[in-house]
Amino acid sequence: MKAVWKKILSGMVIIFFIFIGLFAWYINDDYDATDEALIALESNEKVTVFEGDPLRFYPKNEEAEIGIIFYPGGKVEEEAYAPLMQSLAEEGYAVFLADMPFGLAVFDINAAESIMAEHPEISQWYVAGHSLGGSMAAIFASNAVEELAGLILLASYSTADLSQTHLPVLSLYGSEDHVLNQEKVEEYRSKLPENHDEIIIAGGNHAQFGNYGIQKGDGESLISAEEQQRITVQEIIQFINEQKTNH
Repeated sequence: MKAVWKKILSGMVIIFFIFIGLFAWYINDDYDATDEALIALESNEKVTVFEGDPLRFYPKNEEAEIGIIFYPGGKVEEEAYAPLMQSLAEEGYAVFLADMPFGLAVFDINAAESIMAEHPEISQWYVAGHSLGGSMAAIFASNAVEELAGLILLASYSTADLSQTHLPVLSLYGSEDHVLNQEKVEEYRSKLPENHDEIIIAGGNHAQFGNYGIQKGDGESLISAEEQQRITVQEIIQFINEQKTNH
């Protein structure tokens, strides 16, 4: 009997270490920020960048009243979004780029909560995210509707039901995105408020909301990452300005 239990225990130990090995491989098989993205981590004449968790991008010589908290895509190094964050900060927003455990926002859905608490000087908050990060941001938003001015989804969708709320939602994705599950977009569109804004960026794909190279399974973009991000910033500015007008 002891021999049987010894074999069972030995087998469980082997399975455990195989699982740990596979998990370690999975979380380390991520998308790294490009050199171009890393350059955007440096302060310039318009934006001051503060290192830490979260990475913070502040407009220079301006007191930002609007804050945007960004959840990175799954297994994408958060620094990959620095160019997009810097461009948003240049428009006068305080931008906070969250560092997710194991590169997966699912492990810290409420990351925005502590950021908001630590920055009472911000009067209006938007939570945003790319891909998996967007879905997790939507879950956070569903539990913090009264504290937020809006939700921004980049190549993402909401599994949380926001349909009965008045939360403004902007959904952006590229026409050449082959990573985003379009069936899920259709299925979960009813989870968004009826008056949400949905914009398809002509020629854009999944990965070019960040700067981390080509993503497996993605479509070939017909525009540059710079152009896709320029359009994204333009749409976000318009979206936020609309909320100002409505209030």
